[in-house]
Amino acid sequence: MTTQASDADRRVLVRPAWLEATVSAVFTALGFEPADAAQIGHSLVEADLRGVSSHGIMLVPMYVERLNAGGVTRERELDVVHDAGAAIVADARGGMGQLSSPQAMRLAIDRAGRYGIGLVSVRNAHHFGAASRWAVQAAEAGCLGIAMSNTTPLMPAPGGAERIVGNNPLAIAVPTQAGAEIVLDMALSAVALGKIRLAASAGRSIPDDWATDPSGVPTTDPEAAVLGMLLPAAGHKGFGLALMIDVLTGVLSGGGWGDQVRPLYREPDRPNDCAHLFLAIDPELLGGIEGFRERSSALAERVRGSATAPGVERLYLPGEIEADRARQQRRTGVLIERSGLDGLLAAARAVGAVVPTGGVQN
Repeated sequence: MTTQASDADRRVLVRPAWLEATVSAVFTALGFEPADAAQIGHSLVEADLRGVSSHGIMLVPMYVERLNAGGVTRERELDVVHDAGAAIVADARGGMGQLSSPQAMRLAIDRAGRYGIGLVSVRNAHHFGAASRWAVQAAEAGCLGIAMSNTTPLMPAPGGAERIVGNNPLAIAVPTQAGAEIVLDMALSAVALGKIRLAASAGRSIPDDWATDPSGVPTTDPEAAVLGMLLPAAGHKGFGLALMIDVLTGVLSGGGWGDQVRPLYREPDRPNDCAHLFLAIDPELLGGIEGFRERSSALAERVRGSATAPGVERLYLPGEIEADRARQQRRTGVLIERSGLDGLLAAARAVGAVVPTGGVQN
């Protein structure tokens, strides 16, 4: 069982630039080109800035272990294996998802500019962090962006007692006149497994509707939950959507699906072999980008201006809370779990990275 820790004991305020530089130093020490290492660092720290710590710097020790063991390669260039104009199948060759994913979405955006829609299916891939980053990449280019991935099985079928499908993430980003303003990013379990691992490392219990223990009984112990099964969001609906993402990523690309996708935190010498799908839709195809931005902005304002329930002061669009948090934390410092910082610094020591000074603010 876990032991509770106070907020003061488990959280620390850190300068974002220092955090990015430290993560970048780790991957530079592992042999990545400085620009690629910086890209990995920026991607991970952005997740922490948005408050999505399960996809932030806490992942660094796992990535380092897998790189050293051979479960992740240092390949950075996508290999296009099938090109049908608007649709492409690419092979990531086991490389870091933070390097292959922006290439894949750039291809999708480029094809959307030619054909109105661009679809890039990626096989032999590795974990790509927060899906919203890649959907937003398309939205910032004026396209509606969609990104999704499959994971190793973590959830049972309704009524089942065996892991059969991953908590596969889905992100959709919509450009408005204010930019990438509407951003949905969700895993199809009640929560991402990373949040449970974060709770375990911080000595914090979890709600009993997040996961089960290995016997299928709901648990508040994150360590038991890691060994058990995640519960799907909205029951059979979440399971059904997760299953379809397995089809749209692994089955469609000819990559891994179901239990062909290997666990990230076990067997570090074996490829993760997940699969991704990136989709960009150019609104010019349906009547013009400016008209689309006006309509999507009107939709955003309709949501914000709708009636509130008693005691509610403000309504938010999908992704707005995270965007507000990121803007604030860029100014004031990013609040991360102390266990995550300790893991990052331990990984830096292990690879001989030169860590800059002056990052911790409290």
